[in-house]
Amino acid sequence: MMSEESIHILIADDHPVFRFGLRALLEAQPDMVVVGEAESGETAVTLTQSLQPDVVLMDINMPGINGIEATKQIIDSLRETAVLIITMFDDDTVFTAMQAGARGYLLKGAQGDETLRAIRAVANGEVIFSPGVAEQMMDFFMKGGRQMATTDSARAEPFPELTPREREILELLAQGLTNTAIAEKLVLSPKTIRNQVSNIFSKLQVASRSEAIVKAREAGLGKSET
Repeated sequence: MMSEESIHILIADDHPVFRFGLRALLEAQPDMVVVGEAESGETAVTLTQSLQPDVVLMDINMPGINGIEATKQIIDSLRETAVLIITMFDDDTVFTAMQAGARGYLLKGAQGDETLRAIRAVANGEVIFSPGVAEQMMDFFMKGGRQMATTDSARAEPFPELTPREREILELLAQGLTNTAIAEKLVLSPKTIRNQVSNIFSKLQVASRSEAIVKAREAGLGKSET
């Protein structure tokens, strides 16, 4: 039953099984109501505008526009709606998500109680991160978050939609390195590199590695150091 006190929630994810499990978890809560589901970024934006939920649970990798761009469009038109990113990306995509206006960032492996607590928190106006992501953010700023500062030189960098890590990976792609070589150079897992490369393709709106390399080299990336 829907009441004024209920948290109205929209689930945006392209995996039906994940949406089904999440809906079951939420509908078992007396203070939560799932008002709709979206399987693409465009649908998430459209449904949010028509249903005006309190919280949107947003995946990042979806067909069409990705979850980051969908979040930006939602926040631009509905400031009162809280977007909580729920994703498999445990990398610095979190910074891009927050710049887009997301109020929280949770990993899909989170326990049910943690997910429910995060939803209630963002619905209440709080900003929340899963423990692993919060640790990563603290580490980033302690080691020098100055790379996120909006200095003149930073604004002049190509592809401002990319995170510093994604730009670093694109640079290595443009130099001709394979995913395995990039993983070894950056001391990251091959899976993390694959996820990052997929996110780069989505943000640059390219369909292949060769397209991304061409675009990067046209912007001046990938030049050999002398």
